[in-house]
Amino acid sequence: MQRDKIYTIHVNLHLSTVDRMQPHLEIIGIILILLAAIHIAFPQYFNWKKELGSLRLINRQMMYVHTFFIAFTVFLMGLLCLTSAPELTLTPLGKKISLGLSLFWLTRLLFQFFGYSSLLWKGKNFETIVHITFTCLWIYFSIVFLMIFLT
Repeated sequence: MQRDKIYTIHVNLHLSTVDRMQPHLEIIGIILILLAAIHIAFPQYFNWKKELGSLRLINRQMMYVHTFFIAFTVFLMGLLCLTSAPELTLTPLGKKISLGLSLFWLTRLLFQFFGYSSLLWKGKNFETIVHITFTCLWIYFSIVFLMIFLT
């Protein structure tokens, strides 16, 4: 009887972790899928045909190919978040994946400040809003995935 009670408490604690984290994973999943879709517009928005025209063919094609695979990876991360909340929050493998995702987005956050020049956004309203929005997203993603790993 005592063992059943302990098991029930253990299962309830795990279910509450899923219940607490699932809305966050759903939000992140939707954002990541939208972010992946936005990559489709990059070549036109950033005028790659003209801007990359002076590059050698291999460098030009690497931009397109790498952008595709970044978008595809971000899409798959989003899909994982939307379809696998219990596995991410309850299993040892899911927790390790969550730690990896936390480190991935934390690294992306660092590149937000140290990989891009502030000249790209400072003093420009739209670019500053984009910079702040993505900074907040990378922080949010990092914290949620780290919390999953730690609970």
